[in-house]
Amino acid sequence: MDDLTLVRDHTIYACVTGSRAFGLATEASDTDRRGVFLAPTPLFWRFDKPPTHVEGPREEEFSWELERFCELALRANPNILECLHSPLVERITPVGEELVSLRGAFLSRRAHATFTRYAAGQHRKLVADVRLHGAPRWKHAMHLLRLLLSCRDLLRTGRLEIDAAPYRDRLLAVKRGELTWEEVDTWMTRLTAEADAALTSSPLPDGPDLARVEDFLHRTRLASAR
Repeated sequence: MDDLTLVRDHTIYACVTGSRAFGLATEASDTDRRGVFLAPTPLFWRFDKPPTHVEGPREEEFSWELERFCELALRANPNILECLHSPLVERITPVGEELVSLRGAFLSRRAHATFTRYAAGQHRKLVADVRLHGAPRWKHAMHLLRLLLSCRDLLRTGRLEIDAAPYRDRLLAVKRGELTWEEVDTWMTRLTAEADAALTSSPLPDGPDLARVEDFLHRTRLASAR
């Protein structure tokens, strides 16, 4: 069974992510698609294992095998968690519905470390752009701000909200380069400090519900083996 067949025939969850899911799309925005496929269990009974991820078949499309997706979600990978919370679901099976019902099991205070570590790496790239070219890549700056807003609010409320519509006007102004780098950098610094402060009293548990996720994955693998 080739990789694209796995995506075509065994996808359990597929959605649109990126600007369109965040409420930040413009006429020029791409359509980023992400999905989760369940490789039939017998494919693991051979030396040549199924892939952990597949690109395509469409442009801007990327899918993960279920176990890899769960593994990354348990680590509080920002892109994975946001995928599970997309309002733009294009395909979902009963197994996919159960995966989505587990969204809360993946959320924990680990998100603070993963979100802010990712943000710090992106911030260094923006600073390098300013040093070399006099300005950052404004689109990347906008998405970094959106990520920090999401991180702060997740830690404050225990819920991951990816809809950036309340901040749309100002974020798009950043994308158009209408704010100075100093203004944008100051906003990033403030959001990082607010996320740090929210961690101490966050309603999130210290770690994800590993047992619940493992039970789901075990039952799903068994059912796929029949």
